Amino acid sequence: MVAGETSGDLLAGLLLDGFKSRWPSMRSAGIGGPNMIRRGFDAWWPSEKLAVRGYVEVLRHYREIVGIRKQLKQRLLQDPPDIFVGVDAPDFNLDLEADLKSQGIKTVHFVSPSVWAWRAERIEKIRRSVDHVLCIFPFEPALLASHGISATYVGHPLAGVIPMQPDRVRARQALGLLNEDLVVAILPGSRKSEIQYLASRFFRAAALIRKARASVKFVVPAVPLLKGMIEQIAFENGMGPHLQIVEGRSHDVLAACDVTLIASGTATLEAALFKRPMVIAYNMNWLSWQIMRRKKLQPWVGLPNILCQDFVVPELLQDAATPEALSAAVLHWLDARSSAPDKIAAVEQRFTALHAALQRDTSKLATDAIQKILEG
Repeated sequence: MVAGETSGDLLAGLLLDGFKSRWPSMRSAGIGGPNMIRRGFDAWWPSEKLAVRGYVEVLRHYREIVGIRKQLKQRLLQDPPDIFVGVDAPDFNLDLEADLKSQGIKTVHFVSPSVWAWRAERIEKIRRSVDHVLCIFPFEPALLASHGISATYVGHPLAGVIPMQPDRVRARQALGLLNEDLVVAILPGSRKSEIQYLASRFFRAAALIRKARASVKFVVPAVPLLKGMIEQIAFENGMGPHLQIVEGRSHDVLAACDVTLIASGTATLEAALFKRPMVIAYNMNWLSWQIMRRKKLQPWVGLPNILCQDFVVPELLQDAATPEALSAAVLHWLDARSSAPDKIAAVEQRFTALHAALQRDTSKLATDAIQKILEG
């Protein structure tokens, strides 16, 4: 298995639960993170080695990433596994899967590359690289089948982990917050490059929110390896003493909050499953942004909006993601709690319907699909 970054490690860990239940003596190895390691995975490289986003950022780490892929390919070809499962990280995994498949190793890709959102040209690469795709969104198998790619909808694992009715009171108690507190969760990303481009904007926005609403509590869940970096940026922007920065615990933070200011990515779907209003933002290297925006196929970038096919929550991207605009959008949600509660309720209803559509026994469905491939 290969899982890149925090979200891939989480998804792969849930898959491993199903595999271990079906095949108790199974051995798994490759690239993974702490969630996988806790389940007995042998991580030859840590998943954060692949946690790079954006064309320019990838170029900076290109030599190291290509070197890891070459070493991994050689190791897998020398001692072939029964099956290879690439979890997300398509830019790394699809090339590796193509090489392995050409040598007779069965390949599965978990989390279909979002060819329906951007970079539609990757569809040919998927067909060449994989025997089967495990899809986390219900419309994907039919789309892939129309291009001759075998696929199974297995639901989104997070929809089974996150409760349909999150316990806000328990989450606040766990974080030392009062029930009556007004809480903003700030999630500037799980990659170093995201923190570099977003954290300062988010914390300056928090300072403006605090100026308008002094009673607001800010909580920031941080990937352990990046906590020090986040703390430093917080102090540089005058918000060090006014933020509660916790290690991990993003689910507690999202359950506890009234609204979240959040980087575009998997975390936005988690926030939607917690039924929380949010302001989605993104900022990256200028050249990377120019390339990516030309490959975008839909008007939305945030996963909740893409899946709902509507601007359910605001998106402020690149130059639009100013501290002033971010703070105004967050304050709009905070004010709506009293001035427009029906607007909050409408968002909660949309996200509840989305949660129901994504809720399946992912571990079992994925394991069933893989068993058929192994037997086929």
